[in-house]
Amino acid sequence: MHSSVALTKTVSEIDLPSLELVARGKVREVYRVDESRLLFIATDRISAFDCVLPTPIPRKGEVLTKLSRFWFKRFQSSVRNHLITTEIEEMPDVVRPFTDDLKGRAMLVRAAKVFPVECVVRGYLAGSGWKDYRNTGAVCGHKIPAGLREADKLPAPIFTPAMKARNGHDINISETEAAQIIGAENLAFLRETSLKIYAQACEYAATRGIIIADTKFEFGADEDGSIILVDEILTPDSSRFWAAETYAPGASPQSFDKQFVRDYLETLDWNKRPPAPPLPTSIVEATTARYLAAYRLLTGEEL
Repeated sequence: MHSSVALTKTVSEIDLPSLELVARGKVREVYRVDESRLLFIATDRISAFDCVLPTPIPRKGEVLTKLSRFWFKRFQSSVRNHLITTEIEEMPDVVRPFTDDLKGRAMLVRAAKVFPVECVVRGYLAGSGWKDYRNTGAVCGHKIPAGLREADKLPAPIFTPAMKARNGHDINISETEAAQIIGAENLAFLRETSLKIYAQACEYAATRGIIIADTKFEFGADEDGSIILVDEILTPDSSRFWAAETYAPGASPQSFDKQFVRDYLETLDWNKRPPAPPLPTSIVEATTARYLAAYRLLTGEEL
Protein backbone atom coordinates (compact mmCIF):
# COMPACT_ATOMS: atom_id res chain seq x y z
CA MET A 1 0.00 0.00 0.00
CA HIS A 2 3.01 2.25 -0.07
CA SER A 3 2.53 5.13 -2.45
CA SER A 4 4.28 8.15 -3.83
CA VAL A 5 1.39 10.40 -2.79
CA ALA A 6 2.34 13.99 -3.49
CA LEU A 7 2.75 15.95 -0.30
CA THR A 8 0.18 18.66 -0.87
CA LYS A 9 -0.45 21.69 1.33
CA THR A 10 -1.25 20.74 4.89
CA VAL A 11 -3.22 22.61 7.53
CA SER A 12 -2.01 22.17 11.09
CA GLU A 13 -3.91 25.05 12.66
CA ILE A 14 -6.81 27.28 11.67
CA ASP A 15 -7.18 30.84 12.91
CA LEU A 16 -10.56 32.48 12.33
CA PRO A 17 -10.29 35.81 14.18
CA SER A 18 -13.89 36.84 13.54
CA LEU A 19 -15.30 33.73 15.27
CA GLU A 20 -15.12 32.48 18.86
CA LEU A 21 -12.82 29.50 19.34
CA VAL A 22 -14.75 27.00 21.48
CA ALA A 23 -12.30 24.11 21.56
CA ARG A 24 -9.00 22.99 20.09
CA GLY A 25 -8.67 19.22 20.21
CA LYS A 26 -5.94 16.88 19.03
CA VAL A 27 -7.26 17.08 15.47
CA ARG A 28 -10.33 19.33 15.38
CA GLU A 29 -10.90 22.99 16.01
CA VAL A 30 -14.40 24.13 16.90
CA TYR A 31 -15.67 27.68 16.38
CA ARG A 32 -19.03 29.15 17.32
CA VAL A 33 -20.98 30.57 14.37
CA ASP A 34 -24.03 31.61 16.40
CA GLU A 35 -26.08 30.37 19.36
CA SER A 36 -27.27 27.23 17.61
CA ARG A 37 -24.46 26.39 15.17
CA LEU A 38 -20.79 25.47 15.35
CA LEU A 39 -18.03 25.06 12.78
CA PHE A 40 -16.09 21.79 13.10
CA ILE A 41 -12.74 21.92 11.28
CA ALA A 42 -10.61 18.82 10.75
CA THR A 43 -6.94 19.79 10.50
CA ASP A 44 -4.22 17.50 9.17
CA ARG A 45 -2.81 16.95 12.65
CA ILE A 46 -2.40 13.36 13.77
CA SER A 47 -2.15 12.03 17.30
CA ALA A 48 -0.85 8.76 18.68
CA PHE A 49 -0.60 7.57 22.26
CA ASP A 50 -2.44 10.78 23.23
CA CYS A 51 0.32 12.98 21.80
CA VAL A 52 -0.10 15.27 18.81
CA LEU A 53 2.74 14.59 16.39
CA PRO A 54 4.69 17.52 14.91
CA THR A 55 4.23 16.18 11.36
CA PRO A 56 0.83 16.70 9.67
CA ILE A 57 -0.66 14.15 7.25
CA PRO A 58 -1.67 15.64 3.87
CA ARG A 59 -5.38 15.34 3.02
CA LYS A 60 -6.22 13.74 6.34
CA GLY A 61 -8.68 16.48 7.31
CA GLU A 62 -10.49 16.06 4.00
CA VAL A 63 -10.85 12.32 4.51
CA LEU A 64 -12.23 12.71 8.03
CA THR A 65 -14.74 15.37 6.94
CA LYS A 66 -16.00 13.75 3.77
CA LEU A 67 -16.11 10.23 5.15
CA SER A 68 -18.08 11.49 8.16
CA ARG A 69 -20.48 13.21 5.74
CA PHE A 70 -20.87 9.93 3.83
CA TRP A 71 -21.77 7.97 6.97
CA PHE A 72 -23.97 10.69 8.49
CA LYS A 73 -26.09 10.70 5.33
CA ARG A 74 -26.17 6.91 5.20
CA PHE A 75 -27.50 6.59 8.76
CA GLN A 76 -29.67 9.70 8.98
CA SER A 77 -32.86 7.62 8.90
CA SER A 78 -31.60 5.51 11.85
CA VAL A 79 -30.36 8.29 14.11
CA ARG A 80 -30.28 12.08 13.84
CA ASN A 81 -26.90 13.77 13.65
CA HIS A 82 -25.44 17.25 14.00
CA LEU A 83 -24.35 17.80 10.38
CA ILE A 84 -25.93 20.72 8.50
CA THR A 85 -23.55 21.01 5.54
CA THR A 86 -19.94 20.57 4.44
CA GLU A 87 -20.33 22.96 1.49
CA ILE A 88 -18.72 26.35 2.19
CA GLU A 89 -21.09 28.13 -0.21
CA GLU A 90 -24.02 26.94 1.95
CA MET A 91 -22.47 28.30 5.14
CA PRO A 92 -23.11 31.75 6.70
CA ASP A 93 -21.36 34.81 5.28
CA VAL A 94 -19.05 35.05 8.28
CA VAL A 95 -17.42 31.75 7.27
CA ARG A 96 -16.89 32.38 3.56
CA PRO A 97 -13.82 34.66 3.76
CA PHE A 98 -11.91 31.59 4.96
CA THR A 99 -12.92 29.36 2.04
CA ASP A 100 -9.34 28.58 0.94
CA ASP A 101 -8.39 27.23 4.36
CA LEU A 102 -11.70 25.50 5.10
CA LYS A 103 -12.66 23.89 1.79
CA GLY A 104 -13.06 20.16 2.18
CA ARG A 105 -12.36 20.11 5.91
CA ALA A 106 -15.21 22.04 7.58
CA MET A 107 -18.63 20.95 8.83
CA LEU A 108 -21.35 23.37 9.86
CA VAL A 109 -23.17 21.54 12.65
CA ARG A 110 -25.95 21.95 15.16
CA ALA A 111 -24.70 22.78 18.62
CA ALA A 112 -25.24 20.04 21.19
CA LYS A 113 -24.42 19.32 24.80
CA VAL A 114 -22.01 16.43 24.35
CA PHE A 115 -22.24 13.47 26.72
CA PRO A 116 -18.90 12.99 28.54
CA VAL A 117 -19.05 9.26 27.74
CA GLU A 118 -17.56 7.89 24.53
CA CYS A 119 -19.35 4.92 23.00
CA VAL A 120 -16.82 2.30 21.92
CA VAL A 121 -17.98 -0.81 20.06
CA ARG A 122 -15.56 -3.69 19.58
CA GLY A 123 -16.14 -6.55 17.15
CA TYR A 124 -12.62 -7.97 17.15
CA LEU A 125 -9.74 -8.40 19.62
CA ALA A 126 -7.42 -5.47 18.95
CA GLY A 127 -5.58 -2.61 20.62
CA SER A 128 -6.26 -2.11 24.32
CA GLY A 129 -8.97 -4.79 24.14
CA TRP A 130 -6.39 -7.39 23.11
CA LYS A 131 -4.05 -6.29 25.91
CA ASP A 132 -6.91 -6.46 28.42
CA TYR A 133 -7.87 -9.95 27.22
CA ARG A 134 -4.31 -11.25 27.54
CA ASN A 135 -4.09 -9.90 31.09
CA THR A 136 -7.54 -10.73 32.42
CA GLY A 137 -9.37 -13.03 29.99
CA ALA A 138 -11.95 -10.28 29.60
CA VAL A 139 -12.36 -7.05 27.62
CA CYS A 140 -13.48 -4.09 29.70
CA GLY A 141 -15.32 -6.44 32.06
CA HIS A 142 -16.92 -8.52 29.29
CA LYS A 143 -15.96 -12.18 29.75
CA ILE A 144 -14.59 -13.53 26.46
CA PRO A 145 -14.00 -17.21 25.56
CA ALA A 146 -10.48 -18.46 26.24
CA GLY A 147 -7.96 -19.27 23.52
CA LEU A 148 -8.62 -16.38 21.13
CA ARG A 149 -5.81 -14.80 19.12
CA GLU A 150 -5.05 -11.17 18.33
CA ALA A 151 -7.53 -9.90 15.71
CA ASP A 152 -9.96 -12.78 16.25
CA LYS A 153 -13.61 -11.91 15.80
CA LEU A 154 -15.55 -11.72 19.05
CA PRO A 155 -18.62 -13.96 19.48
CA ALA A 156 -20.70 -10.77 19.31
CA PRO A 157 -19.82 -7.05 19.29
CA ILE A 158 -19.46 -5.54 22.76
CA PHE A 159 -20.19 -2.03 24.01
CA THR A 160 -17.37 -0.63 26.17
CA PRO A 161 -17.91 2.98 27.28
CA ALA A 162 -14.98 5.28 28.00
CA MET A 163 -14.45 8.80 29.21
CA LYS A 164 -11.80 11.46 28.93
CA ALA A 165 -9.64 12.11 31.96
CA ARG A 166 -8.15 15.54 32.53
CA ASN A 167 -4.87 14.54 30.91
CA GLY A 168 -6.66 13.53 27.73
CA HIS A 169 -6.33 9.76 28.03
CA ASP A 170 -9.39 7.63 27.33
CA ILE A 171 -10.35 5.70 30.46
CA ASN A 172 -12.45 2.56 30.10
CA ILE A 173 -15.38 2.60 32.52
CA SER A 174 -18.14 0.13 33.37
CA GLU A 175 -21.69 0.57 32.15
CA THR A 176 -22.69 1.13 35.77
CA GLU A 177 -20.25 4.04 36.02
CA ALA A 178 -21.43 5.40 32.67
CA ALA A 179 -25.06 5.24 33.83
CA GLN A 180 -24.15 7.21 36.94
CA ILE A 181 -22.62 9.92 34.74
CA ILE A 182 -25.31 10.30 32.06
CA GLY A 183 -28.31 8.38 33.42
CA ALA A 184 -29.43 4.79 32.81
CA GLU A 185 -32.01 5.72 30.18
CA ASN A 186 -29.55 7.75 28.14
CA LEU A 187 -26.93 5.02 28.39
CA ALA A 188 -29.38 2.38 27.20
CA PHE A 189 -30.19 4.49 24.13
CA LEU A 190 -26.50 5.13 23.40
CA ARG A 191 -25.64 1.43 23.77
CA GLU A 192 -28.49 0.25 21.54
CA THR A 193 -27.83 2.91 18.89
CA SER A 194 -24.05 2.36 18.86
CA LEU A 195 -24.39 -1.41 18.43
CA LYS A 196 -27.02 -0.96 15.71
CA ILE A 197 -24.98 1.53 13.69
CA TYR A 198 -21.82 -0.56 14.07
CA ALA A 199 -23.64 -3.68 12.81
CA GLN A 200 -25.06 -1.83 9.81
CA ALA A 201 -21.70 -0.23 9.02
CA CYS A 202 -19.91 -3.59 9.24
CA GLU A 203 -22.42 -5.18 6.90
CA TYR A 204 -21.91 -2.43 4.33
CA ALA A 205 -18.12 -2.25 4.73
CA ALA A 206 -17.85 -6.01 4.15
CA THR A 207 -19.25 -5.46 0.65
CA ARG A 208 -16.42 -2.94 0.08
CA GLY A 209 -13.58 -5.19 1.25
CA ILE A 210 -13.14 -3.60 4.69
CA ILE A 211 -13.52 -5.07 8.17
CA ILE A 212 -14.44 -2.52 10.85
CA ALA A 213 -12.70 -4.03 13.87
CA ASP A 214 -13.90 -1.39 16.31
CA THR A 215 -15.09 2.19 16.39
CA LYS A 216 -16.04 5.06 18.67
CA PHE A 217 -19.19 7.19 18.59
CA GLU A 218 -20.01 10.39 20.43
CA PHE A 219 -23.50 11.69 21.16
CA GLY A 220 -25.01 14.87 22.49
CA ALA A 221 -28.36 16.47 23.29
CA ASP A 222 -29.54 19.22 20.94
CA GLU A 223 -31.51 22.30 21.97
CA ASP A 224 -34.74 20.24 21.93
CA GLY A 225 -33.21 17.62 24.21
CA SER A 226 -33.06 15.03 21.42
CA ILE A 227 -30.02 12.75 21.37
CA ILE A 228 -27.98 13.11 18.17
CA LEU A 229 -24.72 11.76 16.78
CA VAL A 230 -21.91 14.32 16.94
CA ASP A 231 -18.22 14.75 16.13
CA GLU A 232 -16.92 12.35 13.47
CA ILE A 233 -18.23 8.92 12.57
CA LEU A 234 -16.55 5.76 11.26
CA THR A 235 -13.32 7.41 10.08
CA PRO A 236 -9.74 6.07 10.09
CA ASP A 237 -9.17 8.19 13.22
CA SER A 238 -12.12 6.81 15.19
CA SER A 239 -12.08 3.23 13.88
CA ARG A 240 -9.86 0.31 12.96
CA PHE A 241 -10.31 -0.55 9.29
CA TRP A 242 -8.74 -3.81 8.14
CA ALA A 243 -8.30 -5.12 4.61
CA ALA A 244 -10.64 -8.13 4.33
CA GLU A 245 -8.57 -9.60 1.51
CA THR A 246 -5.46 -10.06 3.68
CA TYR A 247 -7.13 -10.47 7.09
CA ALA A 248 -5.70 -13.30 9.16
CA PRO A 249 -5.98 -13.56 12.97
CA GLY A 250 -2.84 -14.00 15.01
CA ALA A 251 -1.21 -10.64 14.30
CA SER A 252 -2.10 -7.00 13.74
CA PRO A 253 -3.81 -6.97 10.29
CA GLN A 254 -3.04 -4.66 7.37
CA SER A 255 -4.99 -1.51 8.14
CA PHE A 256 -6.33 1.70 6.61
CA ASP A 257 -6.03 3.76 9.77
CA LYS A 258 -3.49 5.36 12.05
CA GLN A 259 -2.43 2.03 13.52
CA PHE A 260 0.28 2.19 10.84
CA VAL A 261 1.70 5.30 12.54
CA ARG A 262 1.44 3.71 15.99
CA ASP A 263 3.33 0.65 14.72
CA TYR A 264 6.12 2.88 13.38
CA LEU A 265 6.35 4.81 16.65
CA GLU A 266 6.63 1.54 18.58
CA THR A 267 9.94 0.91 16.78
CA LEU A 268 11.46 4.11 18.20
CA ASP A 269 13.13 4.77 21.51
CA TRP A 270 10.34 7.13 22.63
CA ASN A 271 8.61 7.16 26.01
CA LYS A 272 5.21 8.13 24.49
CA ARG A 273 5.25 11.50 26.21
CA PRO A 274 5.50 14.95 24.60
CA PRO A 275 7.32 16.06 22.62
CA ALA A 276 6.48 13.42 20.04
CA PRO A 277 9.04 12.64 17.33
CA PRO A 278 8.59 13.82 13.73
CA LEU A 279 7.51 11.34 11.07
CA PRO A 280 9.74 10.59 8.06
CA THR A 281 8.37 11.36 4.59
CA SER A 282 7.94 7.67 3.75
CA ILE A 283 5.63 7.15 6.76
CA VAL A 284 3.70 10.36 5.99
CA GLU A 285 3.11 9.36 2.36
CA ALA A 286 2.10 5.82 3.27
CA THR A 287 -0.33 7.14 5.90
CA THR A 288 -1.97 9.51 3.43
CA ALA A 289 -2.27 6.59 0.99
CA ARG A 290 -4.05 4.51 3.62
CA TYR A 291 -6.54 7.26 4.48
CA LEU A 292 -7.30 7.86 0.81
CA ALA A 293 -7.70 4.12 0.23
CA ALA A 294 -10.21 3.89 3.08
CA TYR A 295 -12.23 6.71 1.54
CA ARG A 296 -12.07 5.21 -1.95
CA LEU A 297 -13.05 1.70 -0.84
CA LEU A 298 -15.92 2.78 1.42
CA THR A 299 -17.48 5.42 -0.83
CA GLY A 300 -16.53 4.12 -4.27
CA GLU A 301 -15.20 7.58 -5.13
CA GLU A 302 -11.80 9.21 -5.40
CA LEU A 303 -11.26 12.13 -3.05
